[in-house]
Amino acid sequence: MRAMQVTELGKPLSLRDIPHPSAGAGQVVVKVHTCGLNFGDLLAIKGTYQERPDVPFTLGMELCGTVTEVGQGVTRFTVGQRIAAYCGFDALADFATISADICVPIPDVMSDEDAAAFLIAYGTSHVALDYKAHLRAGERLLVLGASGGVGLTAVELGKLMGAEVIAVARGAQKLQVAKAAGADHLIDSETDDIRDCVKALGGADVVYDPIGGEQFKAALRACRPEARLIPLGFASGEVPQIPANHLLVKNLTVIGFYWGGYTRVNPKVLTDSFEVLTDWYVAGKIKPHVSHVLPLEQANEALDLLRTRKATGKVVVRVA
Repeated sequence: MRAMQVTELGKPLSLRDIPHPSAGAGQVVVKVHTCGLNFGDLLAIKGTYQERPDVPFTLGMELCGTVTEVGQGVTRFTVGQRIAAYCGFDALADFATISADICVPIPDVMSDEDAAAFLIAYGTSHVALDYKAHLRAGERLLVLGASGGVGLTAVELGKLMGAEVIAVARGAQKLQVAKAAGADHLIDSETDDIRDCVKALGGADVVYDPIGGEQFKAALRACRPEARLIPLGFASGEVPQIPANHLLVKNLTVIGFYWGGYTRVNPKVLTDSFEVLTDWYVAGKIKPHVSHVLPLEQANEALDLLRTRKATGKVVVRVA
């Protein structure tokens, strides 16, 4: 079968022919229809992601597909059933073997492209804002990187949860995407002073930060007392060092959060979240923003859209 693999760290993916997988106990084999790309894929290519498999490995963290084989002990899924899954790796291939525990059924009304763009982006934002930060209606939510794959869903879900949403993004075009997702206030990270703009609005109660670096520092200084900050990525390339005295003076809470880690420590957090999100999708309350869909052979071009920040929302690779 075909697979787009990292054969050398820091180099473009190679389309290779690898053996067809089989299902072990507790696993399913899935024929992959679509794969959603993520910033973590770029880190994995460089060898700087939290998890570092041996080279060569198949890239791709999330997928939508059809179950073709069920392993021993699996009772939740049947052959022919459509599922979505966060698999960490292996999604950019014709078939993938996945633990049944991290698979979720998807409704018939959800397209393959939406399903591949759904799990990580919406799951990250929903678990971060609801389960971790306990965002309440009427609070002021500051979203950095608000036009990106996860940032845009944080804007959308924050608004749905009743928050006043401040969106920070680069340039007018990306800010308009965030505004269409429900942002109440827009800050251009290229030209505006984030700290001054947020403080002028009354400060932030919750900070959602996939960027890090100078933007995190500005957001920290714009927080209201008892605010919660969620660093969940470092797209700027700089991991911020947090001054504990600032946390003390304002009684701030910094919440570490790695969505993918819950697949091992407590997968029920993710599956429970997905049930809520699926209900909202079916009810028409949320809709993934997919800016580009490319075929498997153009996975390198698809990754470049993320790398050069030319995409808004999600980039999806169609495999089947």
